[in-house]
Amino acid sequence: MKKLITATLLLACSATAVVAQGNEGYVFTPVKELKITPIQNQSRTGTCWCFSSLAFIESELIRMGKGEHNLSEMFIVNHSYRDKADRYVRLHGFLNFAQGGGFYDVLYGIKHYGLVPESVMPGLEYGEDIHVHGEMESAAAAYVEAIIKNKNGKLSTAWKKGFDGIIDAYLGKLPETFSYNNKQYTPMSFAKELGINADDYVSLTSYTHHPFYSSFALEIPDNWRWAESYNLPINEFMEVFDYSINNGYTIAWATDVSEVGFTRNGIGVMPDVETIETSGSDQDRWVGLSATEKNAELRKLVEKPIQELTITQEMRQKAYDNYQTTDDHGMQIYGIAKDQNGKKFYMVKNSWGTNSKYEGKWYVSEPFVAYKTMNIIVHKNAIPAAIRTKLGL
Repeated sequence: MKKLITATLLLACSATAVVAQGNEGYVFTPVKELKITPIQNQSRTGTCWCFSSLAFIESELIRMGKGEHNLSEMFIVNHSYRDKADRYVRLHGFLNFAQGGGFYDVLYGIKHYGLVPESVMPGLEYGEDIHVHGEMESAAAAYVEAIIKNKNGKLSTAWKKGFDGIIDAYLGKLPETFSYNNKQYTPMSFAKELGINADDYVSLTSYTHHPFYSSFALEIPDNWRWAESYNLPINEFMEVFDYSINNGYTIAWATDVSEVGFTRNGIGVMPDVETIETSGSDQDRWVGLSATEKNAELRKLVEKPIQELTITQEMRQKAYDNYQTTDDHGMQIYGIAKDQNGKKFYMVKNSWGTNSKYEGKWYVSEPFVAYKTMNIIVHKNAIPAAIRTKLGL
């Protein structure tokens, strides 16, 4: 997922029936709400992929009866930087080297490196109280670039140690052992006791440039591990969302949040702009407006119920092919709600802190999810049996 730096979010609201802008705004009522851990803040970093994946894993631990845990994102981020540097050098620099990543980076990390609690490795070793990764990224990127451009004709035996030193200086050294709840662990023994089997989780997507019911590596810059996703038709892809939530499984959700319908006030909708612009006397408000002015007007309109697009498979593919759908942000879907008109919305846990209208949670419509989802991670058992059979799972 691309870098998303947290904006300053305004206002706050209540929980059960959530109201926006008096009688004209949305009123949300949860229909099915699964347990999540407290909202975190990725702050000025591009590590949404890790925050959302571990939020998903933390909910899995609750579902499995393992209790509530706050897992360390920076333990996984540290390991991922090391692995990414190795691959970047092996590919002579032909790889996206940035803060972004994917859900599979966390699953790979759990399987190969384990887990540690947040209290063991908060990852703030550089004089900040909250995550700020710009300097670290620049230093790490400059280092690996220098390594591949060196004039010695071969790599030294010291370059990895030097790179690890940069990451450790910012995020802290990787713990070999630690104490948690009066018990000694290694990262691998801790992950084993938690009982998370990374192989139980799969990535799903829905695009037509690869055959349905096969798997392929999503062609996005942050998929640097070349992780594969199973490909489903859009109707079956959307079926997984409801089946998963209704059967007690949350979802790790990668999406494009650059759309005008994804607001900083906790709403994600896919407005039918063409119909809105040409509907009767409403045309008057659009005539002569610049693109920036139109966007400003639309941002006002999407704060209350609005007509949305009907999403097709072809629309999804066209937006992906034309760079109109990009891999911007990772979050966690944990429930289903209805607005005052009975329209379905998915309940989303974000990682931009709690200083927002819905205290760090978003409500995204079914059309938005159908159109702008890049991929999801779910437990195998969160997929309907008939679809699992088609995928050979």
